[in-house]
Parts: sequence; structure tokens; C-alpha cells
Amino acid sequence: MAEVVLALDLPGGPEAMRLLDRLPELKWVKVGSILMTREGAPLVRGLIGRGLRVFLDLKWHDIPNTVAGAVTAARELGVSMATVHALGGRTMMEAAAGAGGTDLALVAVTVLTSHDPASYGQATGREAVALVDETVRQAKAAVSAGLAGVVCSAAEVASVRRVLPEETLLVVPGIRREKDTAGDQVRFATPGEAVRAGATHLVVGRPVLQAPDPAAALTQFVEEARCAVS
Repeated sequence: MAEVVLALDLPGGPEAMRLLDRLPELKWVKVGSILMTREGAPLVRGLIGRGLRVFLDLKWHDIPNTVAGAVTAARELGVSMATVHALGGRTMMEAAAGAGGTDLALVAVTVLTSHDPASYGQATGREAVALVDETVRQAKAAVSAGLAGVVCSAAEVASVRRVLPEETLLVVPGIRREKDTAGDQVRFATPGEAVRAGATHLVVGRPVLQAPDPAAALTQFVEEARCAVS
């Protein structure tokens, strides 16, 4: 069954810890740029101390030496999974993979779920971009460079799954139940759709964070993911 990862997109550590007190069954959390910038390594240590697996989503995209240093720091901190940008290039990804070793699973961010073809083309200086082809191209490059997997939207995950080894991690953000609003996600899917397409990790944020009963909402996501493979 795919793992459900809760994105702790909250203003600070105290809010995150209060929420986690209400979610005793949670196994994975994602820490992004806002919370990491505000709280830093002590927060990550606190999460790991609770028995949680931490997905550090800082999307490193820099020169190889700098990225390798950041990956080393994350590995030494006890992080389970972290992101680099596939557009950083093969040399950067190889350096990251070497620094991560066997303890830290590194996944490459391909095309952000907030992009559509027009906005991605504008960002990359290209007039016509097929997002599926672009995602597959970046995913193949990431795995060939030694990374454990990629981050991609549910719209591309089936195509990516077909061309990569079975053990490749496919992390899919933008997960929503049918009743949830899309927010700023352009390419999103339900848990069942993503799992059936080949996702191994489902990243969920606002539908749980903003729910009147976060524990009940999280349970719904877990159950939908489980039923997709039963």
C-alpha cells in the first residue's frame, strides 16, 4: 500500500506538534521550506523522536558540492527522504545520490503540480511543452543518476511508472478527495487514482490540516489508498 505523507504546512513548530498530538496513527510527515526556515533542525529531531519518518522537501537546486553538503546534513539529522530538483542536472544529482548513501532516499522534483503547459513553457523559455514527456525525461535522468525516485503529479505517474524500475519511489503531491477543493494545484488526483497509477507515497496537506476533524480526514485518505490495492 502507498504511504500517506502529511505535509506540515503550518506557521510554526507548536502548531505542528499540537496537530500531531491528534494524529497518533500518522507515520510520515513532510517538512517544507516555511516550517524548516522557521524552526530548523530541532523540529526535525523532535519529529523523529516521536517515531515519525521525515520527508524533507527543500528542493535543492545548486552546484553539486553545495547540494551534496545539504544532503549529508539531512542524512546525519536522520531524515528518511528528501528532494532535489531534476533540472539541477546529472552531475548535481549524482553528487546528491553519493552523499545520501543507503540511509536517505533522494527523490527528484520534476514538473511542479502548480504548472500547466503554458506556465511551464514560459518558465523554461519554450513555446510548446508536453508535460508528460518532460516529466518522463526528467524521471529517467534522475534514476539513471542514482536517485531513489521522483516527485511527479498523478497526471504523469502512470507514464513514469512504465519506464522506471519497479522499486522506484514515486511521490505524488496534490492528493485530494473528490469533495476537496483544488486550491492552487492544477494537476491533482484522488488517493485511489494515484495508487492505481503506481504512486508509492501520497502527499496530503490542506484537506487534513484544514479539516474540522484532522484524524478522521487522515483516516479517509489512508483507507482510500488501502482500498485501491485490495
